[in-house]
Amino acid sequence: MSHTVVAELVAAVLKVEVEVGQRVAADDAVVILESMKMEIPVLAEVAGTIAEVVVEDGDVVTEGDPLVVVTPA
Repeated sequence: MSHTVVAELVAAVLKVEVEVGQRVAADDAVVILESMKMEIPVLAEVAGTIAEVVVEDGDVVTEGDPLVVVTPA
């Protein structure tokens, strides 16, 4: 079963740090958001493989929007 990492606030996607097929550990940064000139890293909550990257650099997301999907290890 996959795990979706979601945005916790309204922000712009500053940088996507991962790509499909990449392995991540729990607490690895997967996306960097920018809100009010602050950079906010969004961390993977589980270890696994990136199955899907939903957002691109420059996208604007709101609270609860999916960012990436991780297939747990």
